[in-house]
Amino acid sequence: MKNIPFLDTWLKRRAPARGTAVVAPGGDSDTEGLAELLAECELLRVRAGDAGLELDDSPASLDALDQLTPRWRDDPEELPWLGNDAGLYLGTVIVRTVPGAVWQLWPSGQPVVRLASGREINVVEFGLDWAVNGAPELSQVYAEVSEL
Repeated sequence: MKNIPFLDTWLKRRAPARGTAVVAPGGDSDTEGLAELLAECELLRVRAGDAGLELDDSPASLDALDQLTPRWRDDPEELPWLGNDAGLYLGTVIVRTVPGAVWQLWPSGQPVVRLASGREINVVEFGLDWAVNGAPELSQVYAEVSEL
């Protein structure tokens, strides 16, 4: 592809995508498969492992993530991806430990966690805020959600 300077400049100014969209083939609802897919969070697991933290899908691991030095903020290209993974990891912990919590896909493909009460939590948004600003802490969001 030919280098087009004005297009390169325009692309660099565009805001990075905020989150993950998931498309289920044929409309089948395979909640177990969806949960496995969303639980991968590969970048977050690698960065946590680099810091000596193994993510075990427990509420305690959210607290440990909150304590990490946010070195990912030095890489603007990695930041949205890590935030997305943080949100998916938060959702994974909620789904695995809060009774009645399940993954749900909005019509746009955005994965959210639906609580037994019917409330939907946009965990990816929380993860992105955590990665960029450090707040709210993932453990704090979990504590609030688990009390609902």
